[in-house]
Amino acid sequence: MAPRYKDGDAVVAINGKWVAWSHTLFAYAAFISALIVGVALHYHKIVQNEHYGYPDEWFPSVSATIGDRYPERSFFQVFIAITSGPRFALVFLWYILTSRPNSTLPKLVAGVGIFRTLTCGGWTYVTSTDDHDWHDIFMISYLVATLPWTLGCLALSPNNRRAVKYRKIMASLFFGTLVPLIYYFIQHKVHKIPGAYTKYAFFEWSLILFDVGFDAITALDFESFELVVRDVKGVSRGQLKTTADSVLEKEKGKSVGNTFGEGFFWTEIIDAASDVYNGFVFWTIVTALPVLVWYFPLWHMGISGYEVAIVCCTSPLLLVIPSLRYAATKNLRLLHLASLVGLLAYRFQDPANRLFVTGFALATTCAAWTTGFFAERANSPRLEARIMAWGVGLIMSVVAKFACKTNNPLWPIVHAENGGWNKIGIFIALFAVLRSQRGSNTSGGDYLPASGKKGSSLLAGIGFGGLMFAIVSLLTDSSTMISWVWDGYPVRGPLAAPHGALTIFAMGAGLVYGIFHPAVAGSWTAFGLGSLGAALLTCYHHWTGYYGALALAFYIMAVAPVLIVSSVRHSPASTFGIGFVVYVFLLLFHVWVVAYAFVPGGPLVREHTDWLMITTMLSIGAGVFSAATSNSTRSRNKPVSPNSKRQRSYYIYVLAALQLLSVSVAYLRFPTNDYTPHHKEDKVVTAGIWTVHFGLDNNMWSSERRMRDVIGELELDVIGFLESDNQRIIMGNKDVTQFIAEDLGYYSDFGPGPNKHTWGSALLSKFPIVNSTHHLLPSPVGELAPAIHATLDMYGEMVDVVVFHSGQEEDPEDRRLQSEYLSKLMGDSPRPLILLSYLVTKPLEGNYNTYVSERSQMKDIDPTDWDRWCEYLLFKKLHRTGYARISRDTITDTEIQVGKFVIGEPEPETEMRIPEEMVPVGRRFPALFRGEGVRGHRYHVFDEPRYWQ
Repeated sequence: MAPRYKDGDAVVAINGKWVAWSHTLFAYAAFISALIVGVALHYHKIVQNEHYGYPDEWFPSVSATIGDRYPERSFFQVFIAITSGPRFALVFLWYILTSRPNSTLPKLVAGVGIFRTLTCGGWTYVTSTDDHDWHDIFMISYLVATLPWTLGCLALSPNNRRAVKYRKIMASLFFGTLVPLIYYFIQHKVHKIPGAYTKYAFFEWSLILFDVGFDAITALDFESFELVVRDVKGVSRGQLKTTADSVLEKEKGKSVGNTFGEGFFWTEIIDAASDVYNGFVFWTIVTALPVLVWYFPLWHMGISGYEVAIVCCTSPLLLVIPSLRYAATKNLRLLHLASLVGLLAYRFQDPANRLFVTGFALATTCAAWTTGFFAERANSPRLEARIMAWGVGLIMSVVAKFACKTNNPLWPIVHAENGGWNKIGIFIALFAVLRSQRGSNTSGGDYLPASGKKGSSLLAGIGFGGLMFAIVSLLTDSSTMISWVWDGYPVRGPLAAPHGALTIFAMGAGLVYGIFHPAVAGSWTAFGLGSLGAALLTCYHHWTGYYGALALAFYIMAVAPVLIVSSVRHSPASTFGIGFVVYVFLLLFHVWVVAYAFVPGGPLVREHTDWLMITTMLSIGAGVFSAATSNSTRSRNKPVSPNSKRQRSYYIYVLAALQLLSVSVAYLRFPTNDYTPHHKEDKVVTAGIWTVHFGLDNNMWSSERRMRDVIGELELDVIGFLESDNQRIIMGNKDVTQFIAEDLGYYSDFGPGPNKHTWGSALLSKFPIVNSTHHLLPSPVGELAPAIHATLDMYGEMVDVVVFHSGQEEDPEDRRLQSEYLSKLMGDSPRPLILLSYLVTKPLEGNYNTYVSERSQMKDIDPTDWDRWCEYLLFKKLHRTGYARISRDTITDTEIQVGKFVIGEPEPETEMRIPEEMVPVGRRFPALFRGEGVRGHRYHVFDEPRYWQ
C-alpha cells in the first residue's frame, strides 16, 4: 500500500495549466505538421480540386491536407492520437472546476466534451477516402456539438475576466468565420469561381486555430489546479461564483435569466418533447388534407365536390354549444387520441376513404388544440407551454420535410415503399398523447380579465385566421419562400438546400422572441416590419426578396403567441372558429389566383398574389389591434412564474435540438455539383419530357421514388418536368424535383415561381446550367404558360434547352400567341437547341407549323409519329440519333418521350432510319424496357425505339 501523506504533501505536483498547453501544442502540431509535409511532398495534388488546380488554387484545404495523402495523413493521425490524452484530461478538469451541488449543466457540458473528442477521432481515422458517409457523420456531429460546448463553457466560466474576455473573442471569431466560410464554399461549389476554394481554405484553417485556441484559454483557469489532484483555491467546491452565477444574479426577475436558472429534469424534457410531437402531428394533419383534396379536382379536371372537405378545420365553431365545450375540455386526451386516426389513413387504399379519415382527424385535432388553448386561459404557464408546443411542433414538421426533401414522412400519401415512416410515427404519437395529455385541472366556464376589456372577438378571430394562412402557405416548408425568389441561373439567391436551414432558424428565433417579448412582438412597429418583409418577398427576387422572407418568417412566429393569448380571452367559437373560416376563405383565394380558368369567379382574382398577401397582413393586423386592446389592461412587466420559466427552458432545449438537426441536414444536402452524364465517352445526350401531374400518382401516392427509378434506368441526362409546381397549400408545399435531383445527381431549375401563377415547369440536367431565364408566355384569357430557357455546357459546347407548357385546349388564341412567342425565342437563339414541350396540337397541323418553321429553325424529332397531342421533342443544329416513347404505368396520365443526340457531330443533311444492330452500344436506349418492360414501363406506340444514322 502506498504511504499516506498529510494534506499538502505531494510526490509530484504538476500545475493544471500544462494539460491545456499540451492539448494546444499537440493539436496544432497535428495540423501544422501535416500542412508542412503535404506542401513539401504533394503541393500540386493537395491544392487540386474538382474544378481547378494550381495556379488558380494555391492553398490546400484542411481535408485535402490531413486525409488524402501519405505520409502527411500519418503525421496528423499520430499527433492527434497524442492529443486525445490531454483532451480527455481537459474535459475532466473542466468538470471538476465547474461542478456544483444540484447543478446539471456541468455534467451536460462534460458529456458534450467527451462526445466531441470521440467524434474527432471518428473523422480523423475514417477519412472521406475511406468512407465518405461516415466521415461526414462524424464531422457533422463534431461541428454540431461545438455549439453547446462553446456556449456551455462560456456559461460555466469562473469569474475570471481575462479568461472570459478571451473566450468571447475566440467564440466570436469561430462563429463569425462560418459566414465567409460558407460564402466561399458556395462560390466554389455552385458558381465554380477560380480561387474561391483557396479563400475557403484560409477560413477553414482559421476555424481550426480558433477552435483549439478556445480550449487553450482553460490554461488561465487551470492555474488554480495541481495534479495529484489538489484544489488549492476551493473552486471545485463551489465556493467561487461562476460567470453564469453573476449573470443570473443580475438578471434575476427577467425572462431570460429566469429561464435557464433552474435545474434540469429528464422527466420534464420528455414531457416537453411529447407536447412538441403532438404539435408536429397537428401540423402533419393540417397540411395533409389539402393534398388529398387536390387529388380529386386534379383527376376530374374541375371541381369534384370533394373540395368541401376543407371545411373540416372549422370544427371549433361547434364549441359555441356549452355542453360540447365542457365535454371537450374534460376529455382532451380522448380528442387527441381520436385525431391520431389521421396517421392511420395511409392504410386505406381507396383515395376517397383516405380523404374521409383524414378529414375526421383534422376536425378532431383542430377542436382539441382550440379547446386546449381555451382550457388553459387562466393558467399562463400552461397556456404558454401549449403555445410553444404548437409552435415548436410546426418547426419540427418543417425540419422533417427538410430532411425528407419536402415530403412529410407521416402524410397519408406515403408508406414504407415510398419514404413513409408511418408505423414508428404512430407509435411515438400514441406515447406522446398518453404522456402529455394527463389529467389537469381545467375549467370550461367563461373567463373575464379583471378589467373586463377583451378587445373584439371578431378581429381576434380574423387575426388568428390570417396567422394560420400565413403559416400554412409560407412556413410549412423551408423551401417555399425560396422558390418565390428563385429566378434562374447563375445562382443569385438562396438554394433550398442549404439555405432552408436559415428559414427554420428565423422561425425558431421569432417564436422565442414572441414568448420572451410579447409586448414588442404585438406592437405596430413589429407589424410594420413584418409587412415590409411581406412586400419584399412579393416584389423582389434573389437575396433581397429572401431577406424579406426571413423578416416575415420571424414576425409571423413572433406574433403567433400574442394572437393566441388574445383569442383565448373570448369564446373559442367566436375566435378560433371564425379564424378557421377566415383561413378557409384565404385558402380558396390562394387557389383561385392560379386556378382561375377552372373555378367560378376565378378571373376576378386572376394572378393577384399581391392582393392575397395584403389581405393576409391586414387580417393579422386586425388580430394585433384586438390584442393591443386586451394587452393594454395587463402588466407588461409581470414577473415570470417559476413554473413558466422552467417550462420555457425545456421547450427551448427541444427547439435548439431541432435547429442543430436542420443545420446537419443542410450540410448533408449541400449540392455536390459534380454530376456526370451517363455516356460521357460517347458524347451522347439523352433528353426527355414528362408531364408529372404534380408528383401524385393515379392512386394518390407520392410518386417521386417511382419517377426516380424510371428516370435513372432510362439514363436521362436532361429531363423537363411539366405540371411540377407544388409550392401551394393544396399541393402540400413540396418540390417534386428536390428528391430526384439530389438522389440521381442533377442540377435543377424550376420556374417561374409559385407567385407567378403557373402550374410549373422544371429542368434537371447532368450538365452545368450556365444561364437560365424564366418566361411567362402571352395568355390573355386562359392559364399562364411557363417556360425555362436554359443554356447548358454539354461536353464543352453551349446548347440551349427550352422546357415549355402551352395553355389549355379551350383557349386557341392563347395558344396561337404562345406559339409565335416561342417560335421567335427559339429562332433568335444562335446555339443548338432542344425543345422539351407540351404543345396541345396535332402533328403537321395548326400551331405545329409555327413551332416547326423557318422562323424557329426547329425540326420535329420524328414527324412520322402521328399519335401525339401534348408532348413534343423539337431540335435544331444537333445530330439526332434516337427517339422513344415509354409508358408511365400509374405514375401519371402522360408518357415519357425521350430523344438521343450526339454533341460535336454536325447535323447531317440527310438522315436515314437504321436498325438497332447498326447503332453503337453507347447510343442505344436501355433494353430493360423492351417487351413487357419493368414495373409497367415499356416502349410503346412503336413497341421499340427508333434510330437514325
